[in-house]
Amino acid sequence: MSVAKPLSMSARIDPVRLKTPFRITGHVMDKVDLVVCTLARAGREGRGEATGVYYHAETGASMLAQIEAVRAQIEAGITREALQTLLPAGGARNAVDCALWDLECAESGEAAWKRAGLPAPSNLLTTFTLGADTPDAMGSKAAGLKEVKALKLKLIGDGLDAERVRAVRAAAPDVWIGVDANQAFDRAGTEALMPVLVEEKVSLLEQPCAIGADESLIGLNSPIPLAADESAQTSADIARLAPIYDIINIKLDKSGGLTEGLKMAHLAREHGLGVMVGNMVGTSLSCGPAAIVGQLCDVVDLDGPWHLSADRDPAAIYENGYLLCPPRGWGLPERKAA
Repeated sequence: MSVAKPLSMSARIDPVRLKTPFRITGHVMDKVDLVVCTLARAGREGRGEATGVYYHAETGASMLAQIEAVRAQIEAGITREALQTLLPAGGARNAVDCALWDLECAESGEAAWKRAGLPAPSNLLTTFTLGADTPDAMGSKAAGLKEVKALKLKLIGDGLDAERVRAVRAAAPDVWIGVDANQAFDRAGTEALMPVLVEEKVSLLEQPCAIGADESLIGLNSPIPLAADESAQTSADIARLAPIYDIINIKLDKSGGLTEGLKMAHLAREHGLGVMVGNMVGTSLSCGPAAIVGQLCDVVDLDGPWHLSADRDPAAIYENGYLLCPPRGWGLPERKAA
């Protein structure tokens, strides 16, 4: 019987600012407090980063407190499997889980994609998200994104959403467009907006209704694929959502890490669902593990570092609308403790 080898852990809050304030339904952010967890053993280290889930009232301070509360169990040499029951799904577990993955890569000499049983990663076509603004402002921003091939628009249910979609489509006639309501609509509001979305060739409608109101969409027969985001927290939600939605949006801050995120992706496929990966805004350190899930996805929304005033070094690289993979700085075997 093998004995768990002790770890040393450090955890901290890294405040980062966004380039511009970012507005979604019921929330505006201009800065975020990221939590970074570092695990070290025998000269090797692994790091994980979490933004947290704002609608669960997670903050940098609350996530850090969760991690510190189980420091003894983590430093005793916890496994990723044991972590799934030690901490609940959320940002704190995400930071620790991804740090464990990164440490495993450093110790084993295998990249994260290989340890996940995946082929060598491909670059990922990613959406770039426009926060809710006036239609003219959103159209102007879209027009300025010359290399972008996919856009996601935040809609907020204030009566201007149809004009937002029209303005962006006029400014970017050839790009893929998805829209994200972040729970802003009810069934009637969704049906009222649908003709405009079809007319403007929108390819995805994400989380139109509130968490818990998913069943109101039964029988909608939407001509546009529907994606569950806030309603799809972990793998436990997928069976219930499969008859209602077409796509599940996986975010590692929701799922509590890469371990559960991969489980969600595989389970969604078993239920005949499409798979999407998103982010809660984070640096390249968050992009690394999310890009592993991205290799299994139909839709990728990993533009978090693009929204920040400054990324980590090494920074995520975006070229011609793609996230270059694997992002440097996480999940590669050459990482060593400083």
